[in-house]
Amino acid sequence: MNNQRWRIALACGAVLAWIANVTASARGQSSPAQQLPPAASASAVAAPLPVSPGDAGDPLSSTGAEAALNQFLGTNIAPIDLFSAFRLIGEQNPQVLIAQQRVIESLALRQLAAAQFLPNLNAGSSVDSHRGVLQRSSGVILDVNRDSLYAGAGAFAVGAGTPNIPGVVLTGNVAVWVYDYLVAEQEVDRRGFAGDAVVQDRLLAAAVGYVELLRAEELHKIAEQTRDDAKEVARLTANYARTGEGRKADADRAATELYRREALVIQTAADIGSASAQLARVLHLDPLLRLHPLDEHVLPKSIVPEPVTLPELLTIALLNRPELKERHAAICQALARLDQARWLPFSPTVFLDVSAGTFGGGSSIVDQPVGSGTDALGDPRFGLFDPRQDFDAAAYWTILNLGVGNKALIDAARSRLRSANLEQVVVLDRIRAEVAAAYARTHARYAQIRIGEMAIQSALDGFQEDLRRIISHEGLPLELINSLRLLGRAREQYLNSILDYNRAQFELYVAIGKPPADVLIRPVTRSPVMQAPPSPETMPPAPAPPVNGQAPATPPG
Repeated sequence: MNNQRWRIALACGAVLAWIANVTASARGQSSPAQQLPPAASASAVAAPLPVSPGDAGDPLSSTGAEAALNQFLGTNIAPIDLFSAFRLIGEQNPQVLIAQQRVIESLALRQLAAAQFLPNLNAGSSVDSHRGVLQRSSGVILDVNRDSLYAGAGAFAVGAGTPNIPGVVLTGNVAVWVYDYLVAEQEVDRRGFAGDAVVQDRLLAAAVGYVELLRAEELHKIAEQTRDDAKEVARLTANYARTGEGRKADADRAATELYRREALVIQTAADIGSASAQLARVLHLDPLLRLHPLDEHVLPKSIVPEPVTLPELLTIALLNRPELKERHAAICQALARLDQARWLPFSPTVFLDVSAGTFGGGSSIVDQPVGSGTDALGDPRFGLFDPRQDFDAAAYWTILNLGVGNKALIDAARSRLRSANLEQVVVLDRIRAEVAAAYARTHARYAQIRIGEMAIQSALDGFQEDLRRIISHEGLPLELINSLRLLGRAREQYLNSILDYNRAQFELYVAIGKPPADVLIRPVTRSPVMQAPPSPETMPPAPAPPVNGQAPATPPG
C-alpha cells in the first residue's frame, strides 16, 4: 500500500513539472516587444509610469483619510515635557490633592486629641419652677410651690445641689487622653507616608504616560517611513508587471503590503490620540488637547546607576519606600491601642468642675418678711438674688463587665497588632518583588538596545541589497517585501527597547523609594558586558534608497 502511494505521488510530481516547463516555453516565445534587454528593463522599472488608481499594484489613494488624519494630529497641540508633567502632578492631580486633604484632616484630629486635656466652658441660664408635693430626706411630704433662677457660668442649678451643667468642666479617663493623642500623632505620620506613596505612584504614572505618548508618536513616524518604503516597492513591482519583467502576483503582493502599511499608519495615529488622552487624564488636563512630547530624540536615560547591585537596591528600598513607613506607623498605632487597653483598668476617670453665677428664688413655705424690701409683701416670689460658686472634684476607677470587657479589649487590640505586622510582611514581599523585577527589566532592556542596533544595521543592509538586485533585474520582489517587513520590525524593536529601558528605569527608581542622589553615587567603572548605550543619532540612515531622487529616511526618534 505504501509503495502504491509513493508511485502516485511521483506521477503527480512529474505531471506538474511538465506543466511548468510548457508554461515557461510559452512565455519564452512571447512577442519581441516584451523581450527587453536587461538595461532597458532596469531603466523602465526605475522610471515612474502613469498608472490609474484602479490598477493592481498601485499605491493606495487615501487623500481624504490622510487629510482627516493630519487634521486630527495637528489640532489643539499642547507641547509638554517630562518635568512639566511632574509639576502638574503635584499641582492638580485629584488623587494627590485628596491625599493632601487627608493629611490636613489628620492634623486637625491630632489637635482635637491634644485639646482633650483642656476643660470645656459652659455659660447660660436656667429656671426651675415646682408646683405640688415634695418629700424631704426625713420622709415628710410637703405641699410646696417653689421657683428658682440661675444665670452665669453653667446652668441647671436646682435646689441645694451643684449645677448639673458646670461652668468649667474637665472629665475623662487619663489613659484614653494620653493614648488617643499618641494614636493621632501616628495617624498624621501614616497619612503623610500614604500621601507620599500616592505622589510616587502618580509620578510614575505620568512618566509611563509620557513614555507611551513618545512611543506612539515615534511608532507613527516609523509607520509612515515604512509606508513610504512600501510605496516604492509597490511602484517597482507594478512597473515590472507592466513591462512583463515581473508577475502580476508579485505586484498584488506588494500592493497588499502597502495597504497594510497604510492601515498601520492610521492605527498608530489612533494610538497617539489614546496615549495623549491617557496622559491628560493623569495630569487632569482637557482631553481635547493633543499633547505632544518635546523630546527631539529618543535616547536611553539611566536614573539608577548600573554599579548599584540588587542587594544594595533592596536595602535602599527598605529604608525609603513610603509604604513600609506607613505600615510602621500603623504598627505603632496598634501598639498604642494595646497599651491603652492594658492600662485602662488602672487609669482613673477624673471629674473637675467650677461654676459661678447669680442664684435666687422663693417658695410658698418661706415667704419674704414684710419690710425686708420695698416690694416684700409676704408672698412667695423670686428674690434674694446673690452670687454663688461651686467646685467639685472626683476620680474613680472602672472595671468593665467584671473584667471580662477589659480582657476582650486587650485581645482585640492584640489581634489588630498581629494583623498590622502581617500587613507589613505583605507590603515587604511586594516591594522586594517590584525591585527585583524592575532590576531584571532594566538589565534585559539595556542588552536589547545593542541587539536592536545590530538588527537595524543588518536589516538595512539586506533591504538595500535586495532593492539593488531588483533594480538590476537579479532578485525576486518577494525577497524585497520580506526585507521591508524585517526592516520595519527592526525599527520598532529598536525603538521599543530604548523606551522600555527608560520605563524600566523609572519603575526601578520608584521601586526603591526615590532616594536622594547621594545614595546612588558610585565610582565610575566600565563593565565589560554592558557598554555605553547606542544613540539613534549614531545609527546609519534608514532606507528608502536614493531612487528617483528620493532622499534617505532617518531612523526612529
